[in-house]
Amino acid sequence: MTFRKLSRSAICPVFCLSSIFLVWTSSHAQNAAVNEPIRLQVDLTDAPRHLLHSHLQVPVKAGPLTLEYPEWIPGDHRPTGPIDNVAGVFIRANGKDLPWHRDLVDMYGIHVDVPGGVTQLEVSFDFLAVPGSTGSDEDDATDNNMAVLEWNSVVMYPASIPVSQIPIVASVTLPAGWKSGTALTPTDQAGSTTNYSATTVEQLVDSPVIAGLYFRQIALAPEVTPKHFLDVAADTPEDLELKNTTLEALSKLVRETGALYQSRHYNSYHFLLSLSDNIRGEGLEHHQSSDNGIEAHGFSDDDLALTNADLLPHEFTHSWNGKYRRPIGLATPDYHVPMKDDLLWVYEGMTQYWGDVLAARTGLFTPEQYHEALAYSAATLDTQTGRTWRNLQDTADASSILRDVSPNWGSWRRSQEYYPEGELLWLDADTTIRKLTNDKRSLNDFCVKFLAEGGNTPPKVVPYTFDEIVTDLNSIAPYDWRSFLTERLDSHVAHAPLGGIEHGGYKLVYADQPTSYEKAVLGKHGAADAVFSIGLRISGEGEILDVRPGSPAFKAGLGPQAKIIAINGHGYSEAVLKNALKQGKTASTPMEFIVSNTDEFRIVHIDYHDGEKYPKLERVNGTPALLDEIIRPLTGAPPPARAK
Repeated sequence: MTFRKLSRSAICPVFCLSSIFLVWTSSHAQNAAVNEPIRLQVDLTDAPRHLLHSHLQVPVKAGPLTLEYPEWIPGDHRPTGPIDNVAGVFIRANGKDLPWHRDLVDMYGIHVDVPGGVTQLEVSFDFLAVPGSTGSDEDDATDNNMAVLEWNSVVMYPASIPVSQIPIVASVTLPAGWKSGTALTPTDQAGSTTNYSATTVEQLVDSPVIAGLYFRQIALAPEVTPKHFLDVAADTPEDLELKNTTLEALSKLVRETGALYQSRHYNSYHFLLSLSDNIRGEGLEHHQSSDNGIEAHGFSDDDLALTNADLLPHEFTHSWNGKYRRPIGLATPDYHVPMKDDLLWVYEGMTQYWGDVLAARTGLFTPEQYHEALAYSAATLDTQTGRTWRNLQDTADASSILRDVSPNWGSWRRSQEYYPEGELLWLDADTTIRKLTNDKRSLNDFCVKFLAEGGNTPPKVVPYTFDEIVTDLNSIAPYDWRSFLTERLDSHVAHAPLGGIEHGGYKLVYADQPTSYEKAVLGKHGAADAVFSIGLRISGEGEILDVRPGSPAFKAGLGPQAKIIAINGHGYSEAVLKNALKQGKTASTPMEFIVSNTDEFRIVHIDYHDGEKYPKLERVNGTPALLDEIIRPLTGAPPPARAK
């Protein structure tokens, strides 16, 4: 682990952690021969039937040894290692099976006694690439024509040694005719097997492989060093033909990040993109690559492309914010030590901010679409009643238990709001810096200070603390940044922090028609959105997904999982719902809903007369349009049209 200049309060935790490494390694790792590399062979030839074969040769010394399977997965910020999908574990030495047993507390640990004279263990197991109980990102990562290999699903390593210090040499065997892409460096290929250069377990797990029968690699911004590639696998060969406008925007993304972050912290970068309706959607950051999974027509269909516009800019930004600069609580020595998520409003929140801004600067969003996405996110946060008890800080602190939660009572529970509310926080910080400095400095300058100090580097981790965030902000624009941040992190006020939008020259308002962005989002999920009017989010089949506490629907007694059968005497459909809201503006009587709940039916009346409500941003005349200034490209292309 590499360290940067830290505040006094940060030095002790880092030093103590380093000391623990030394004691830990010397007392528990004496039976692992860490000078010799582990050799890992992964066979993907059975990937079409969701079966991956792993074989490891682990250098050892005689005596007790614990092998760990990765548990706390970087980027997931939680213990999602898919241990429940590991099967057929055999450990052998000199051709003989060795008995092993699982740790009774650490389910990811396997204990084995290494006999005298044995210098290498043969460890074999299968990974079942099917949905499991851990909520892992490896679920459904294979189909007939492609596979995404996350190495954490097929590796074990000696416990109690920092994974950055464990050497490993890996190879992958593909089904006949398949090709692959990865940030790893290939050394040679024999038939369908590719061998990669020696690396560490840390870098291996951070370098997934995408492979498929229909595969294409495209160089992006070829004039930029180091090199950048888009590695695409798809369900059909036709899906590999991406629009030129999309490829031009991604090349511009490479150029724009160079202008913004003024550094590169990788030897090369690969955008791994799976286009499929069969395997899971994904967005997982890595240091020299990102694993991105979207629909088969996720970029070719205009509406889907709109909902996916920020994905690659977001995951690419993580190479700087999250992988290179990492909260000290997430800079763990291995995949067994629990992560602390308290700074995810920086790790994910600021990345969410820059992901959307870069989407606009590169043309993946138009300026108007950027406004629409921001309005929808801000309005959703503004109507979350759960913010009165769960503040922004707690959404980060509790991240590991808030992912993959049910949408039922989502407005009251809240979820990973450190993403969208973190975006509002950093928008507020950006506009505040611009106002403090008469538009001479901005969050762009903070990024150079925070993410580029040290210049271009190979992949490495430089931890940071809350104190350093405050110090670096003060170096850009002196201000009481500690209070600025803590007020927003600890607040329990009923409404979202909209100061950045307002300082940016806009305000959040509601119209009677959804924006193109909201239509695309709701169409993608097959949902009807009456959250901003009567307080309901409804599935395409009429099931109530969420009810906003305090809303007209809540006061009428509706709750999640009930099903709307009819409205005002007409069978439920989204069109019937919208028509009822429109008619309600001039009606003197409440709307009548027939709902079922566990096969019991009842009539519910909702007394609401304000019509449909959909969020959008409205320009405030006479104020600086900082929001438009923020999304102005930093490179070549002309700036977006500025609002009047």
